[in-house]
Amino acid sequence: MQHNPYLYIAVMAGVTYLIRVLPLTLIRKEIKNKTIRSFLYYVPYVTLAVMTFPAILDATGSVWSGAAALVAGIVLAWCGGSLFQVAVTACAVVFVLELFLC
Repeated sequence: MQHNPYLYIAVMAGVTYLIRVLPLTLIRKEIKNKTIRSFLYYVPYVTLAVMTFPAILDATGSVWSGAAALVAGIVLAWCGGSLFQVAVTACAVVFVLELFLC
């Protein structure tokens, strides 16, 4: 059996297209259910978190430096730090910990 990469790309494009088009065609009225609206409101945030969290821990030489940077970033963001401050602080924490851990 020969694998055709163009077939795989076509299937992937079709699935991606259907995921985006089906809700637009099937749901024509405004969604008034509070539970469904709340669920749909948080889907982008959850998706971003699910993609970002493993990358934070795997991007460094040690899981512990990634976890420490994650905690530092969460604390600084909770205290009202800007996105730039959080990113720089997390990078600095990883840099300092990698100096001592390796």
